[in-house]
Amino acid sequence: MQELNPIKPRHSRLLRSAVQRETPTSQLSELWSPLESQGWKPYVESNKPTLPEKSEGYIQVFLDGGLNQQKMGICDAVAVAKILNATLVIPYLELNPVWRDSSSFMDIFDVDHFIDVLKDDISIVKELPKEFAWSTREYYGLAIRETRIKAAPVHASAYWYLENVLPVLQSYGIAAISPFSHRLSFDNLPVDIQHLRCKVNFQALTFVSHIRTLGDALISRLRYPQGSAEEMGFNYLQEVTGAGARKNAGKFVVLHLRFDKDMAAHSACDFGGGKAEKLALAKYRQVIWQGRVLNSQFTDEELRSQGRCPMTPEEVGLLLAAMGFDNSTRLYLASHKVYGGEARISTLRELFPRMEDKKSLASSEERSEIKGKASLLAALDYYVGLHSDIFISASPGNMHNALVGHRTYLNLKTIRPNMALMGQLFLNKTIEWSEFQDAVVEGHQNRQGEPRLRKPKQSIYTYPAPDCMCQA
Repeated sequence: MQELNPIKPRHSRLLRSAVQRETPTSQLSELWSPLESQGWKPYVESNKPTLPEKSEGYIQVFLDGGLNQQKMGICDAVAVAKILNATLVIPYLELNPVWRDSSSFMDIFDVDHFIDVLKDDISIVKELPKEFAWSTREYYGLAIRETRIKAAPVHASAYWYLENVLPVLQSYGIAAISPFSHRLSFDNLPVDIQHLRCKVNFQALTFVSHIRTLGDALISRLRYPQGSAEEMGFNYLQEVTGAGARKNAGKFVVLHLRFDKDMAAHSACDFGGGKAEKLALAKYRQVIWQGRVLNSQFTDEELRSQGRCPMTPEEVGLLLAAMGFDNSTRLYLASHKVYGGEARISTLRELFPRMEDKKSLASSEERSEIKGKASLLAALDYYVGLHSDIFISASPGNMHNALVGHRTYLNLKTIRPNMALMGQLFLNKTIEWSEFQDAVVEGHQNRQGEPRLRKPKQSIYTYPAPDCMCQA
Protein backbone atom coordinates (compact mmCIF):
# COMPACT_ATOMS: atom_id res chain seq x y z
CA MET A 1 0.00 0.00 0.00
CA GLN A 2 1.26 3.46 -0.92
CA GLU A 3 1.16 5.40 2.36
CA LEU A 4 3.10 8.49 1.29
CA ASN A 5 2.09 11.29 -1.00
CA PRO A 6 4.87 12.33 -3.39
CA ILE A 7 7.53 13.84 -1.10
CA LYS A 8 8.23 17.42 -2.07
CA PRO A 9 11.10 19.51 -0.69
CA ARG A 10 9.97 21.34 2.47
CA HIS A 11 12.54 24.12 2.25
CA SER A 12 12.54 24.89 -1.48
CA ARG A 13 13.64 28.53 -0.94
CA LEU A 14 16.81 27.43 0.83
CA LEU A 15 17.26 24.53 -1.54
CA ARG A 16 17.34 26.73 -4.65
CA SER A 17 20.19 28.80 -3.17
CA ALA A 18 21.99 25.75 -1.79
CA VAL A 19 22.08 24.02 -5.19
CA GLN A 20 23.81 27.08 -6.68
CA ARG A 21 26.24 27.55 -3.78
CA GLU A 22 29.95 28.11 -4.28
CA THR A 23 32.43 27.78 -1.42
CA PRO A 24 35.63 29.87 -1.34
CA THR A 25 38.83 27.74 -1.40
CA SER A 26 39.99 29.16 1.94
CA GLN A 27 36.74 28.05 3.63
CA LEU A 28 37.02 24.59 2.04
CA SER A 29 40.56 24.06 3.27
CA GLU A 30 39.55 25.08 6.82
CA LEU A 31 36.53 22.79 6.64
CA TRP A 32 38.62 19.75 5.66
CA SER A 33 41.59 20.46 7.92
CA PRO A 34 42.01 17.84 10.69
CA LEU A 35 40.93 18.68 14.22
CA GLU A 36 43.76 20.43 16.07
CA SER A 37 45.13 18.67 19.15
CA GLN A 38 42.76 19.33 22.07
CA GLY A 39 45.37 18.53 24.71
CA TRP A 40 43.98 15.05 25.48
CA LYS A 41 45.40 11.65 24.57
CA PRO A 42 44.32 8.05 25.18
CA TYR A 43 45.25 6.72 28.61
CA VAL A 44 48.14 4.21 28.48
CA GLU A 45 48.58 1.57 31.20
CA SER A 46 51.72 2.14 33.24
CA ASN A 47 51.61 -1.17 35.16
CA LYS A 48 50.89 -4.54 33.60
CA PRO A 49 47.66 -5.91 35.09
CA THR A 50 47.72 -9.30 36.84
CA LEU A 51 45.21 -12.13 36.80
CA PRO A 52 43.87 -13.45 40.13
CA GLU A 53 45.30 -16.86 40.99
CA LYS A 54 41.90 -18.52 41.24
CA SER A 55 38.72 -17.74 39.31
CA GLU A 56 35.49 -17.62 41.34
CA GLY A 57 33.57 -19.28 38.48
CA TYR A 58 32.02 -18.54 35.09
CA ILE A 59 30.02 -15.43 34.14
CA GLN A 60 27.57 -15.61 31.23
CA VAL A 61 25.71 -12.58 29.86
CA PHE A 62 22.89 -12.46 27.30
CA LEU A 63 22.84 -9.19 25.34
CA ASP A 64 19.97 -7.67 23.39
CA GLY A 65 19.72 -4.54 21.26
CA GLY A 66 21.59 -3.54 18.12
CA LEU A 67 25.33 -3.60 17.45
CA ASN A 68 26.29 -0.56 19.54
CA GLN A 69 24.16 -1.49 22.53
CA GLN A 70 25.73 -4.97 22.45
CA LYS A 71 29.23 -3.43 22.28
CA MET A 72 28.55 -1.49 25.49
CA GLY A 73 27.22 -4.68 27.09
CA ILE A 74 30.40 -6.57 26.17
CA CYS A 75 32.58 -3.85 27.76
CA ASP A 76 30.46 -3.95 30.93
CA ALA A 77 30.60 -7.76 31.02
CA VAL A 78 34.41 -7.67 31.06
CA ALA A 79 34.29 -5.11 33.90
CA VAL A 80 31.84 -7.24 35.93
CA ALA A 81 34.03 -10.34 35.43
CA LYS A 82 37.00 -8.32 36.74
CA ILE A 83 35.02 -7.04 39.76
CA LEU A 84 34.06 -10.64 40.63
CA ASN A 85 37.41 -12.30 39.78
CA ALA A 86 35.38 -14.50 37.41
CA THR A 87 36.03 -16.12 34.03
CA LEU A 88 33.96 -14.55 31.24
CA VAL A 89 32.24 -16.76 28.67
CA ILE A 90 32.14 -15.00 25.28
CA PRO A 91 28.83 -13.07 25.48
CA TYR A 92 25.71 -14.47 23.84
CA LEU A 93 23.99 -12.03 21.45
CA GLU A 94 20.20 -12.34 21.44
CA LEU A 95 18.26 -12.47 18.17
CA ASN A 96 17.28 -8.87 17.44
CA PRO A 97 13.45 -8.77 17.13
CA VAL A 98 13.50 -5.68 14.88
CA TRP A 99 16.29 -6.61 12.47
CA ARG A 100 15.91 -10.43 12.73
CA ASP A 101 19.68 -10.84 12.81
CA SER A 102 21.11 -13.96 14.48
CA SER A 103 24.81 -12.99 14.14
CA SER A 104 26.95 -14.24 17.04
CA PHE A 105 29.88 -12.50 18.77
CA MET A 106 32.29 -14.45 16.55
CA ASP A 107 30.41 -13.46 13.38
CA ILE A 108 30.99 -9.77 14.19
CA PHE A 109 34.13 -9.44 16.33
CA ASP A 110 37.64 -10.89 16.07
CA VAL A 111 37.40 -13.22 19.07
CA ASP A 112 41.10 -14.19 19.20
CA HIS A 113 42.16 -10.52 19.21
CA PHE A 114 39.59 -9.85 21.97
CA ILE A 115 40.96 -12.65 24.18
CA ASP A 116 44.59 -11.74 23.47
CA VAL A 117 44.25 -8.01 24.29
CA LEU A 118 42.57 -8.84 27.61
CA LYS A 119 44.64 -11.92 28.57
CA ASP A 120 46.36 -10.13 31.48
CA ASP A 121 43.10 -8.56 32.74
CA ILE A 122 40.59 -11.42 32.89
CA SER A 123 40.23 -15.06 31.85
CA ILE A 124 37.94 -15.55 28.85
CA VAL A 125 36.65 -18.81 27.36
CA LYS A 126 34.89 -19.31 24.02
CA GLU A 127 32.56 -21.91 25.51
CA LEU A 128 31.78 -23.52 28.85
CA PRO A 129 33.52 -26.72 29.94
CA LYS A 130 31.46 -29.94 29.72
CA GLU A 131 30.30 -29.91 33.34
CA PHE A 132 28.48 -26.60 32.73
CA ALA A 133 27.21 -27.36 29.22
CA TRP A 134 23.63 -27.35 30.60
CA SER A 135 23.79 -23.56 31.17
CA THR A 136 22.19 -22.40 27.91
CA ARG A 137 19.74 -19.76 26.70
CA GLU A 138 17.07 -22.48 26.33
CA TYR A 139 17.66 -23.77 29.88
CA TYR A 140 16.95 -20.34 31.36
CA GLY A 141 13.92 -19.83 29.13
CA LEU A 142 12.08 -22.87 30.55
CA ALA A 143 11.90 -22.17 34.29
CA ILE A 144 13.23 -20.10 37.21
CA ARG A 145 16.83 -21.20 37.83
CA GLU A 146 19.09 -20.66 40.83
CA THR A 147 22.02 -19.65 38.61
CA ARG A 148 20.19 -16.94 36.66
CA ILE A 149 20.52 -13.35 37.84
CA LYS A 150 17.34 -11.73 36.55
CA ALA A 151 17.08 -8.68 38.80
CA ALA A 152 20.29 -6.74 38.13
CA PRO A 153 19.18 -3.09 38.44
CA VAL A 154 19.94 -0.62 35.67
CA HIS A 155 23.36 0.98 36.35
CA ALA A 156 24.07 -1.31 39.33
CA SER A 157 27.12 -0.59 41.50
CA ALA A 158 30.17 -2.84 41.87
CA TYR A 159 28.98 -3.48 45.44
CA TRP A 160 25.65 -4.84 44.12
CA TYR A 161 27.51 -7.48 42.06
CA LEU A 162 29.72 -8.46 45.02
CA GLU A 163 26.64 -8.80 47.27
CA ASN A 164 24.28 -10.54 44.82
CA VAL A 165 26.29 -12.37 42.15
CA LEU A 166 29.45 -13.47 43.98
CA PRO A 167 27.52 -15.79 46.38
CA VAL A 168 25.86 -17.51 43.36
CA LEU A 169 29.28 -17.99 41.74
CA GLN A 170 30.72 -19.41 44.93
CA SER A 171 27.78 -21.82 45.38
CA TYR A 172 27.35 -23.05 41.81
CA GLY A 173 30.54 -22.09 39.96
CA ILE A 174 28.47 -20.19 37.37
CA ALA A 175 26.09 -17.21 37.13
CA ALA A 176 24.10 -16.14 34.05
CA ILE A 177 23.01 -12.49 33.97
CA SER A 178 20.03 -11.69 31.78
CA PRO A 179 18.95 -9.04 30.98
CA PHE A 180 22.34 -7.30 31.05
CA SER A 181 22.04 -4.12 28.92
CA HIS A 182 22.97 -0.95 30.90
CA ARG A 183 23.48 -3.01 34.07
CA LEU A 184 26.69 -1.37 35.35
CA SER A 185 27.00 2.15 36.74
CA PHE A 186 29.18 4.76 35.04
CA ASP A 187 30.02 6.35 38.38
CA ASN A 188 31.79 5.48 41.65
CA LEU A 189 33.80 2.61 40.20
CA PRO A 190 37.50 1.95 40.83
CA VAL A 191 39.76 3.73 38.31
CA ASP A 192 41.21 0.44 37.05
CA ILE A 193 37.70 -0.85 36.20
CA GLN A 194 36.94 2.33 34.22
CA HIS A 195 40.26 2.00 32.38
CA LEU A 196 39.44 -1.62 31.60
CA ARG A 197 36.07 -0.65 30.04
CA CYS A 198 37.93 1.84 27.83
CA LYS A 199 40.49 -0.79 26.85
CA VAL A 200 37.72 -3.20 25.78
CA ASN A 201 35.81 -0.57 23.80
CA PHE A 202 38.70 1.11 22.01
CA GLN A 203 41.28 -1.70 21.73
CA ALA A 204 39.89 -5.20 22.28
CA LEU A 205 36.73 -4.98 20.17
CA THR A 206 37.74 -5.06 16.50
CA PHE A 207 35.59 -6.41 13.69
CA VAL A 208 36.23 -9.70 11.88
CA SER A 209 38.72 -9.54 9.01
CA HIS A 210 36.18 -9.66 6.14
CA ILE A 211 34.42 -6.56 7.54
CA ARG A 212 37.75 -4.72 7.85
CA THR A 213 38.84 -5.77 4.34
CA LEU A 214 35.56 -4.72 2.73
CA GLY A 215 35.63 -1.51 4.80
CA ASP A 216 39.15 -0.73 3.55
CA ALA A 217 37.96 -1.32 -0.03
CA LEU A 218 35.08 1.17 0.39
CA ILE A 219 37.43 3.73 1.97
CA SER A 220 39.89 3.26 -0.90
CA ARG A 221 37.11 3.77 -3.48
CA LEU A 222 35.95 6.93 -1.71
CA ARG A 223 39.49 8.33 -1.68
CA TYR A 224 40.39 7.18 -5.23
CA PRO A 225 37.17 7.16 -7.27
CA GLN A 226 37.04 5.03 -10.43
CA GLY A 227 34.44 2.80 -12.17
CA SER A 228 31.17 1.56 -10.70
CA ALA A 229 31.09 -1.29 -8.18
CA GLU A 230 29.74 -3.82 -10.69
CA GLU A 231 32.49 -2.92 -13.20
CA MET A 232 35.14 -3.41 -10.51
CA GLY A 233 33.99 -6.96 -9.94
CA PHE A 234 35.63 -8.99 -7.21
CA ASN A 235 39.07 -7.38 -7.10
CA TYR A 236 38.89 -5.37 -3.93
CA LEU A 237 41.64 -7.26 -2.11
CA GLN A 238 44.28 -6.34 -4.69
CA GLU A 239 42.85 -2.84 -4.89
CA VAL A 240 43.12 -2.23 -1.15
CA THR A 241 46.67 -3.48 -0.86
CA GLY A 242 47.83 -1.22 -3.69
CA ALA A 243 45.95 1.87 -2.50
CA GLY A 244 48.38 2.86 0.24
CA ALA A 245 51.11 3.72 -2.23
CA ARG A 246 48.98 6.15 -4.27
CA LYS A 247 49.19 9.91 -3.88
CA ASN A 248 46.50 12.63 -3.73
CA ALA A 249 43.99 10.78 -1.61
CA GLY A 250 40.59 12.48 -1.73
CA LYS A 251 38.68 13.33 1.44
CA PHE A 252 35.19 12.18 2.34
CA VAL A 253 32.39 12.75 4.86
CA VAL A 254 30.34 9.95 6.41
CA LEU A 255 26.73 10.88 7.11
CA HIS A 256 24.93 8.51 9.46
CA LEU A 257 21.28 8.89 8.57
CA ARG A 258 18.86 7.12 10.87
CA PHE A 259 15.49 7.90 9.36
CA ASP A 260 13.51 4.67 9.53
CA LYS A 261 9.77 4.32 10.14
CA ASP A 262 10.39 3.43 13.78
CA MET A 263 12.22 6.68 14.48
CA ALA A 264 9.89 8.84 12.37
CA ALA A 265 6.86 7.47 14.23
CA HIS A 266 8.41 7.67 17.69
CA SER A 267 9.43 11.31 17.21
CA ALA A 268 5.77 12.29 16.49
CA CYS A 269 7.04 15.05 14.17
CA ASP A 270 5.58 16.06 10.81
CA PHE A 271 7.91 15.25 7.91
CA GLY A 272 5.89 16.75 5.06
CA GLY A 273 4.40 13.56 3.63
CA GLY A 274 0.88 14.98 3.98
CA LYS A 275 -2.22 13.51 5.61
CA ALA A 276 -1.50 9.95 4.43
CA GLU A 277 1.92 9.92 6.13
CA LYS A 278 0.55 11.42 9.36
CA LEU A 279 -2.13 8.72 9.53
CA ALA A 280 0.33 5.93 8.70
CA LEU A 281 2.74 7.05 11.48
CA ALA A 282 -0.09 7.50 14.02
CA LYS A 283 -1.33 3.98 13.23
CA TYR A 284 2.22 2.60 13.61
CA ARG A 285 2.55 4.35 17.01
CA GLN A 286 -0.70 2.70 18.10
CA VAL A 287 0.39 -0.78 17.00
CA ILE A 288 3.96 -0.67 18.36
CA TRP A 289 3.65 1.46 21.50
CA GLN A 290 -0.16 1.46 22.01
CA GLY A 291 0.01 5.21 21.36
CA ARG A 292 2.17 5.80 24.48
CA VAL A 293 4.69 8.16 22.92
CA LEU A 294 5.76 11.12 25.06
CA ASN A 295 6.26 13.46 22.09
CA SER A 296 2.64 13.01 20.88
CA GLN A 297 1.41 15.57 23.42
CA PHE A 298 3.41 18.39 21.79
CA THR A 299 2.83 20.23 18.51
CA ASP A 300 5.29 19.84 15.65
CA GLU A 301 6.43 23.44 16.20
CA GLU A 302 7.15 22.81 19.91
CA LEU A 303 9.10 19.64 19.13
CA ARG A 304 11.17 21.34 16.42
CA SER A 305 12.05 24.38 18.51
CA GLN A 306 13.28 22.02 21.28
CA GLY A 307 15.42 20.06 18.80
CA ARG A 308 13.39 16.88 19.28
CA CYS A 309 12.77 16.09 15.59
CA PRO A 310 15.26 13.99 13.62
CA MET A 311 16.50 15.85 10.56
CA THR A 312 15.24 14.64 7.20
CA PRO A 313 17.78 13.86 4.44
CA GLU A 314 16.89 17.25 2.89
CA GLU A 315 17.55 19.10 6.18
CA VAL A 316 20.88 17.45 6.94
CA GLY A 317 21.88 18.20 3.31
CA LEU A 318 21.09 21.89 3.86
CA LEU A 319 23.10 21.87 7.11
CA LEU A 320 26.17 20.44 5.32
CA ALA A 321 25.76 22.84 2.39
CA ALA A 322 25.50 25.82 4.77
CA MET A 323 28.68 24.72 6.55
CA GLY A 324 30.48 24.99 3.21
CA PHE A 325 30.55 21.46 1.76
CA ASP A 326 30.21 21.96 -1.99
CA ASN A 327 28.69 19.70 -4.63
CA SER A 328 32.03 17.99 -5.33
CA THR A 329 32.03 16.52 -1.78
CA ARG A 330 32.35 12.75 -1.53
CA LEU A 331 29.57 11.78 0.87
CA TYR A 332 29.14 8.21 2.17
CA LEU A 333 25.62 7.49 3.39
CA ALA A 334 25.62 5.10 6.35
CA SER A 335 22.02 4.08 6.89
CA HIS A 336 19.60 1.22 7.06
CA LYS A 337 16.19 1.69 5.41
CA VAL A 338 15.22 5.32 4.89
CA TYR A 339 11.50 5.90 5.45
CA GLY A 340 10.14 7.21 2.16
CA GLY A 341 12.93 5.56 0.18
CA GLU A 342 14.66 7.22 -2.77
CA ALA A 343 11.97 9.93 -2.95
CA ARG A 344 13.12 11.19 0.43
CA ILE A 345 16.84 10.95 -0.40
CA SER A 346 16.61 12.62 -3.83
CA THR A 347 16.97 16.17 -2.43
CA LEU A 348 20.13 15.17 -0.57
CA ARG A 349 21.44 13.62 -3.79
CA GLU A 350 20.68 16.85 -5.67
CA LEU A 351 22.86 18.75 -3.16
CA PHE A 352 25.59 16.07 -3.13
CA PRO A 353 25.61 14.27 -6.49
CA ARG A 354 28.76 12.33 -5.49
CA MET A 355 26.94 10.55 -2.69
CA GLU A 356 27.75 6.86 -2.26
CA ASP A 357 26.69 3.95 -0.05
CA LYS A 358 27.52 0.26 0.40
CA LYS A 359 25.55 -0.76 -2.70
CA SER A 360 27.06 1.82 -5.04
CA LEU A 361 30.63 1.14 -3.88
CA ALA A 362 30.68 -2.65 -3.64
CA SER A 363 29.31 -5.34 -5.93
CA SER A 364 26.62 -7.74 -4.69
CA GLU A 365 29.27 -10.48 -4.76
CA GLU A 366 31.47 -8.48 -2.39
CA ARG A 367 28.52 -7.85 -0.10
CA SER A 368 27.35 -11.49 -0.09
CA GLU A 369 28.75 -12.27 3.40
CA ILE A 370 26.89 -9.36 5.04
CA LYS A 371 23.66 -9.32 3.01
CA GLY A 372 20.55 -9.18 5.19
CA LYS A 373 22.62 -9.13 8.41
CA ALA A 374 21.86 -5.85 10.15
CA SER A 375 24.71 -6.16 12.69
CA LEU A 376 27.34 -6.78 10.00
CA LEU A 377 25.96 -3.97 7.80
CA ALA A 378 26.11 -1.65 10.83
CA ALA A 379 29.66 -2.86 11.61
CA LEU A 380 30.74 -1.97 8.06
CA ASP A 381 29.20 1.51 8.36
CA TYR A 382 30.86 1.95 11.78
CA TYR A 383 34.27 1.01 10.33
CA VAL A 384 33.95 3.43 7.39
CA GLY A 385 32.61 6.13 9.75
CA LEU A 386 35.55 5.71 12.11
CA HIS A 387 38.07 6.11 9.25
CA SER A 388 36.41 9.09 7.52
CA ASP A 389 37.82 12.63 7.49
CA ILE A 390 34.58 13.97 8.94
CA PHE A 391 31.62 12.20 10.54
CA ILE A 392 28.16 13.64 11.09
CA SER A 393 24.96 12.02 12.34
CA ALA A 394 21.53 13.38 11.43
CA SER A 395 20.08 12.51 14.83
CA PRO A 396 21.23 11.23 18.23
CA GLY A 397 21.14 7.47 18.88
CA ASN A 398 23.42 4.53 19.70
CA MET A 399 25.49 4.70 16.48
CA HIS A 400 25.92 8.48 16.86
CA ASN A 401 26.97 8.12 20.53
CA ALA A 402 29.40 5.26 19.87
CA LEU A 403 31.16 7.00 16.97
CA VAL A 404 31.23 10.40 18.68
CA GLY A 405 32.97 8.71 21.64
CA HIS A 406 35.41 6.69 19.52
CA ARG A 407 36.35 9.65 17.31
CA THR A 408 36.80 11.90 20.39
CA TYR A 409 39.20 9.27 21.76
CA LEU A 410 41.17 9.42 18.46
CA ASN A 411 40.89 13.25 18.11
CA LEU A 412 38.99 13.15 14.79
CA LYS A 413 36.70 15.82 13.37
CA THR A 414 33.07 14.98 14.17
CA ILE A 415 30.19 17.40 13.60
CA ARG A 416 27.46 17.28 16.26
CA PRO A 417 24.35 18.96 14.86
CA ASN A 418 22.82 21.64 17.07
CA MET A 419 19.32 20.15 16.89
CA ALA A 420 17.48 22.96 18.67
CA LEU A 421 19.12 25.61 16.45
CA MET A 422 18.38 23.64 13.26
CA GLY A 423 14.75 23.09 14.33
CA GLN A 424 14.27 26.81 14.89
CA LEU A 425 15.96 27.76 11.60
CA PHE A 426 13.78 25.35 9.62
CA LEU A 427 10.64 26.77 11.23
CA ASN A 428 11.52 30.20 9.80
CA LYS A 429 10.00 30.01 6.31
CA THR A 430 11.23 33.46 5.20
CA ILE A 431 14.90 33.13 6.15
CA GLU A 432 17.37 34.02 3.37
CA TRP A 433 20.23 31.65 2.45
CA SER A 434 22.99 34.00 3.67
CA GLU A 435 21.33 34.43 7.07
CA PHE A 436 20.74 30.67 7.35
CA GLN A 437 24.36 29.99 6.39
CA ASP A 438 25.77 32.44 8.97
CA ALA A 439 23.59 30.99 11.75
CA VAL A 440 24.61 27.40 10.90
CA VAL A 441 28.34 28.18 10.75
CA GLU A 442 28.26 30.15 14.01
CA GLY A 443 26.09 27.52 15.76
CA HIS A 444 28.55 24.71 14.97
CA GLN A 445 31.86 26.38 15.75
CA ASN A 446 32.55 24.37 18.90
CA ARG A 447 30.72 21.22 17.87
CA GLN A 448 33.40 19.56 15.74
CA GLY A 449 34.91 16.87 17.94
CA GLU A 450 36.30 18.81 20.92
CA PRO A 451 36.25 16.55 24.02
CA ARG A 452 33.45 17.26 26.48
CA LEU A 453 34.17 16.06 30.00
CA ARG A 454 31.82 13.33 31.17
CA LYS A 455 29.25 14.38 33.78
CA PRO A 456 27.73 12.02 36.38
CA LYS A 457 25.45 9.34 34.85
CA GLN A 458 26.76 10.02 31.35
CA SER A 459 28.22 7.14 29.35
CA ILE A 460 31.98 6.58 29.39
CA TYR A 461 31.63 5.27 25.81
CA THR A 462 30.19 8.58 24.51
CA TYR A 463 32.31 10.85 26.74
CA PRO A 464 35.73 9.15 27.04
CA ALA A 465 37.37 12.11 28.81
CA PRO A 466 38.55 12.01 31.55
CA ASP A 467 38.10 8.25 32.30
CA CYS A 468 39.76 6.91 29.12
CA MET A 469 42.03 9.87 28.38
CA CYS A 470 44.56 12.05 30.12
CA GLN A 471 45.75 15.58 29.45
CA ALA A 472 48.81 15.54 27.23
